[in-house]
Amino acid sequence: METIVAVLAGLLVAGGAYLMLSGNLVRYILGLTILSNAANLVIFAAGRMATAAPALTAYGADAPASGVANPVPQALILTAIVIGFGLFCFALTLAYRAFYAMGTARMDAMRIAEPREDRG
Repeated sequence: METIVAVLAGLLVAGGAYLMLSGNLVRYILGLTILSNAANLVIFAAGRMATAAPALTAYGADAPASGVANPVPQALILTAIVIGFGLFCFALTLAYRAFYAMGTARMDAMRIAEPREDRG
Protein backbone atom coordinates (compact mmCIF):
# COMPACT_ATOMS: atom_id res chain seq x y z
CA MET A 1 0.00 0.00 0.00
CA GLU A 2 2.85 2.37 0.81
CA THR A 3 4.30 1.82 -2.67
CA ILE A 4 1.05 2.87 -4.33
CA VAL A 5 0.83 5.97 -2.16
CA ALA A 6 4.48 6.84 -2.89
CA VAL A 7 3.92 6.54 -6.64
CA LEU A 8 0.74 8.60 -6.40
CA ALA A 9 2.54 11.29 -4.38
CA GLY A 10 5.32 11.35 -6.98
CA LEU A 11 2.80 11.76 -9.79
CA LEU A 12 1.08 14.58 -7.90
CA VAL A 13 4.41 16.35 -7.35
CA ALA A 14 5.28 15.98 -11.03
CA GLY A 15 1.88 17.27 -12.14
CA GLY A 16 2.01 20.17 -9.68
CA ALA A 17 5.52 21.14 -10.78
CA TYR A 18 4.48 20.96 -14.44
CA LEU A 19 1.54 23.27 -13.82
CA MET A 20 3.66 25.66 -11.76
CA LEU A 21 6.20 25.96 -14.59
CA SER A 22 3.58 27.15 -17.06
CA GLY A 23 3.28 30.87 -17.49
CA ASN A 24 -0.39 31.10 -16.53
CA LEU A 25 -1.31 32.41 -13.08
CA VAL A 26 -4.37 30.15 -12.63
CA ARG A 27 -2.38 27.05 -13.62
CA TYR A 28 0.31 28.09 -11.14
CA ILE A 29 -2.26 28.27 -8.33
CA LEU A 30 -3.71 24.87 -9.27
CA GLY A 31 -0.19 23.39 -9.37
CA LEU A 32 0.54 24.81 -5.92
CA THR A 33 -2.64 23.22 -4.60
CA ILE A 34 -1.78 19.84 -6.13
CA LEU A 35 1.72 20.07 -4.66
CA SER A 36 0.33 20.78 -1.19
CA ASN A 37 -1.99 17.78 -1.52
CA ALA A 38 1.02 15.64 -2.42
CA ALA A 39 2.79 16.84 0.72
CA ASN A 40 -0.29 15.92 2.76
CA LEU A 41 -0.24 12.45 1.23
CA VAL A 42 3.44 12.00 2.11
CA ILE A 43 2.79 13.04 5.72
CA PHE A 44 -0.13 10.61 5.87
CA ALA A 45 2.02 7.78 4.54
CA ALA A 46 4.80 8.60 7.01
CA GLY A 47 2.38 8.01 9.88
CA ARG A 48 2.10 4.28 9.08
CA MET A 49 -0.73 3.08 6.92
CA ALA A 50 -2.28 0.14 8.73
CA THR A 51 -5.66 -0.97 9.90
CA ALA A 52 -5.50 -0.20 13.59
CA ALA A 53 -7.86 0.67 16.38
CA PRO A 54 -8.62 4.32 17.15
CA ALA A 55 -6.30 5.96 19.67
CA LEU A 56 -8.78 5.93 22.54
CA THR A 57 -7.79 5.31 26.14
CA ALA A 58 -10.02 3.20 28.31
CA TYR A 59 -11.34 4.76 31.51
CA GLY A 60 -8.74 4.49 34.24
CA ALA A 61 -5.90 3.40 31.93
CA ASP A 62 -2.70 5.40 31.60
CA ALA A 63 -2.11 4.67 27.92
CA PRO A 64 -4.10 3.25 25.01
CA ALA A 65 -3.85 -0.40 24.14
CA SER A 66 -1.16 -1.54 21.71
CA GLY A 67 -1.80 -1.44 17.98
CA VAL A 68 -3.54 1.92 17.83
CA ALA A 69 -3.34 4.45 15.01
CA ASN A 70 -1.09 7.48 15.35
CA PRO A 71 -3.37 10.55 15.56
CA VAL A 72 -0.63 13.18 15.11
CA PRO A 73 -0.21 12.87 11.29
CA GLN A 74 -3.97 12.85 10.88
CA ALA A 75 -4.31 16.05 12.92
CA LEU A 76 -1.47 17.70 10.98
CA ILE A 77 -3.07 16.81 7.67
CA LEU A 78 -6.49 18.04 8.74
CA THR A 79 -4.95 21.38 9.73
CA ALA A 80 -2.96 21.52 6.48
CA ILE A 81 -6.09 20.87 4.42
CA VAL A 82 -7.94 23.76 6.07
CA ILE A 83 -4.99 26.13 5.69
CA GLY A 84 -4.45 25.00 2.08
CA PHE A 85 -8.09 25.67 1.21
CA GLY A 86 -7.87 29.14 2.72
CA LEU A 87 -4.68 29.83 0.76
CA PHE A 88 -6.29 28.54 -2.43
CA CYS A 89 -9.32 30.83 -2.02
CA PHE A 90 -7.10 33.83 -1.26
CA ALA A 91 -4.82 33.10 -4.23
CA LEU A 92 -7.78 32.76 -6.60
CA THR A 93 -9.15 36.09 -5.38
CA LEU A 94 -5.74 37.68 -5.84
CA ALA A 95 -5.44 36.20 -9.35
CA TYR A 96 -8.89 37.51 -10.26
CA ARG A 97 -7.93 40.98 -9.04
CA ALA A 98 -4.64 40.84 -10.96
CA PHE A 99 -6.49 39.80 -14.11
CA TYR A 100 -9.02 42.60 -13.59
CA ALA A 101 -6.29 45.21 -13.09
CA MET A 102 -3.85 44.08 -15.79
CA GLY A 103 -6.09 42.36 -18.30
CA THR A 104 -3.98 39.19 -18.54
CA ALA A 105 -3.30 35.99 -16.65
CA ARG A 106 0.15 35.49 -18.22
CA MET A 107 2.83 36.05 -15.61
CA ASP A 108 5.36 37.27 -18.19
CA ALA A 109 3.02 40.10 -19.18
CA MET A 110 2.64 41.32 -15.58
CA ARG A 111 5.71 43.56 -15.54
CA ILE A 112 4.35 46.82 -14.14
CA ALA A 113 6.99 47.24 -11.42
CA GLU A 114 9.90 45.97 -13.53
CA PRO A 115 11.74 48.14 -16.06
CA ARG A 116 11.58 47.15 -19.70
CA GLU A 117 14.71 45.69 -21.21
CA ASP A 118 16.24 47.47 -24.20
CA ARG A 119 16.22 45.16 -27.16
CA GLY A 120 18.77 46.35 -29.55
